[in-house]
Amino acid sequence: MKKVVLQLDLHGDRIKQKAMKTASGLSGVESVSVHMKDMKMIVLGDIDPVSAVSKLRKCCHTEIVSVGPAKEEKKENVEPAKVPVPLKLHEAYPLYYQMTPHYGQSHYVTSYEEDPSGCVIC
Repeated sequence: MKKVVLQLDLHGDRIKQKAMKTASGLSGVESVSVHMKDMKMIVLGDIDPVSAVSKLRKCCHTEIVSVGPAKEEKKENVEPAKVPVPLKLHEAYPLYYQMTPHYGQSHYVTSYEEDPSGCVIC
């Protein structure tokens, strides 16, 4: 997990929203935060900082300030509560493959005249 701090040239809320939407759309991003006073964006996650900057430069001027490991919170050693073991249910029989229905045969009836050169009106 990396912590990437980026310097952005933000002039308004609309550009800030576009930058946050672009940064959150990157693969591997877990959290995005923007500090408007410092004009800095902090991105946490498994991301490539160079690709993040190239995507963000499409909406505003962007520079990399720092890249480093994210600080992990210290967790106290707390024993997890014992979870009761669920009963194992019997598995249902699997469904069989349904065959497609067979279509009936169609018969075409043709009629032949005895005299093929006969008059149509008669």
